[in-house]
Amino acid sequence: MRASQWQDYELLDTSGGERLERWGDVLLIRPDPQIIWNTPKKDPRWKQAAARYVRSSSGGGHWETFHKVPAVWSIRRNELTFRLKMMGFKHTGIFPEQAVNWDFAAEKIKNAGRPIKVLNLFGYTGAATLACMQAGATVTHVDASRGMVQWAKENAAASGLADKPVRWLVDDCTKFVEREERRGHHYDGIIMDPPSYGRGPGGEVWKLEEQLYPLVLQCLPILSEKPLFFLLNSYTSGLSPAVMQYLLGVLMKPRFGGQVSADEIGLRVTSTGMVLPCGSTAIWES
Repeated sequence: MRASQWQDYELLDTSGGERLERWGDVLLIRPDPQIIWNTPKKDPRWKQAAARYVRSSSGGGHWETFHKVPAVWSIRRNELTFRLKMMGFKHTGIFPEQAVNWDFAAEKIKNAGRPIKVLNLFGYTGAATLACMQAGATVTHVDASRGMVQWAKENAAASGLADKPVRWLVDDCTKFVEREERRGHHYDGIIMDPPSYGRGPGGEVWKLEEQLYPLVLQCLPILSEKPLFFLLNSYTSGLSPAVMQYLLGVLMKPRFGGQVSADEIGLRVTSTGMVLPCGSTAIWES
């Protein structure tokens, strides 16, 4: 399992279906269904958290605030700055375990020795986009949520990357890929971090298990003749790393050669030194 390294983020402890996390100077408690153990909560910071997200039995949930939390605050990782907010459904605007994938993409871009164009589908608040921009790539960032794209722009500005070559697009990812093929546009790298379930800006329904294979297949014609990487991430428990590795293998290797790898990604827990699984990633690379 690959685990991210941070200074401004820390997974302090896990117990009773919850995470105790440090986001810069802000301590938050958030639910995690994978945490099925009830170990003693010895860290005193469990009682010092600024807020806890409480799930509702009828779906959704809400934040319980114990201390004042800024409406927006920032954390850094290397040269990148991310603006955070306490959002609905427990999120803060960043998935810190994804840093291992940002590092992979950035390293491939830096070592390519040629100009690289990257397409980031389901780009969310832009962390992967920023990492690729910082490494020197020209990036097209696509997400169905106008608010998320605006947030990504704000992260780029906070990171000093506002003037780097990037296209920020509010669009349905499937329809965008269709149009890019008709336009004859090509990319050297594709990053795809789709939700398990979602809706596009026109109400289009997205179900990962049903639509992932067709979308990856649809992306093949918009890859360049010598692509650099295809990175596929999933938080859906039904899609194991091996399943995603097989999917990329049967689609990418016959046409482009290269190699495919897959693994779980996670976060190291300070209290135990062990790693909490947080998702699965499959990577094709040349």
